[in-house]
Amino acid sequence: MTALTAGAARGTVRPRTGLRKRTHWLRWAGIAFIALWTLIPLYWTLNTSLQTDAQVSSKPAYYVPPTPSLHNYATLLTGSGDVPDSIRSSFVNIMIECVAATVITVILSTLAAYAFARMQFRGRQVLFYAVLATMAFPAYTTLIPLYKIMTWFGLVNTYTGIVLVYVSGFLPLATWILYNYMSSLPVAIEEAASIDGAGRMQVLRHVVIPLAWPGIVSTAIITFLFAWGQFLFPLVLSSDDSTEPLTVVIASLQGRHVVPFSLMSAAGIIAIAIPAVIAVLLNRFIVSGLLTGSVK
Repeated sequence: MTALTAGAARGTVRPRTGLRKRTHWLRWAGIAFIALWTLIPLYWTLNTSLQTDAQVSSKPAYYVPPTPSLHNYATLLTGSGDVPDSIRSSFVNIMIECVAATVITVILSTLAAYAFARMQFRGRQVLFYAVLATMAFPAYTTLIPLYKIMTWFGLVNTYTGIVLVYVSGFLPLATWILYNYMSSLPVAIEEAASIDGAGRMQVLRHVVIPLAWPGIVSTAIITFLFAWGQFLFPLVLSSDDSTEPLTVVIASLQGRHVVPFSLMSAAGIIAIAIPAVIAVLLNRFIVSGLLTGSVK
């Protein structure tokens, strides 16, 4: 009986072990495929940006820069001409638009999230779910109506118009993240502050915001990254060099100028570098913000 039991046990363990090994290898094969699919275009862009025009045009192509050079980056950052000037101007534009949209979104979402999480008023749930319902609609379905509205108010080709569109798109998600974070905070601390004579805004400023600071930082980072990656909205709402962000200008360089691929690749790496560094260095804040409230 013992031998049969042991044999049966061995018979059941082997298939499970084999299945576990196959699952393990499939998982790593999937990770390797995704990594290669993502990193190869980035590497080729970096490789091209470190070569001269002659090296980029040579056949066969160089898979490794024979003489790596930062000349293209120096040209974009300090050189003169239409292309370097456009890149520097668009970099300033995208920083202004992203920072302004992030600041306004965080302020409004903090106030809205606190109101929904702590205050009781008529229509609170209906309004809250109405705000969240806007996230279910594809953003680009609102592109034409937004363009018409911005045209009526004279906000096309202005920082104000682009920032308002960004804020309207990012506010529901930011409110949802901060609502979950504030809902998880202990109410007793706020009640103690109220008993000591603090008003609603004083409680928010001196108690809630310090406690919710990690969630606010997460919301700010996520909002900034979303704003940085915008393309279609600024493409439609901005057709002037004074407001076009970096992402739009890089895409339009080939149509407006005869630009070497090495210079365009350097501009692409510059556009990628800032959000990549933010995502890597502040990854724990991003994950914390996205997962807040998911295990409540």
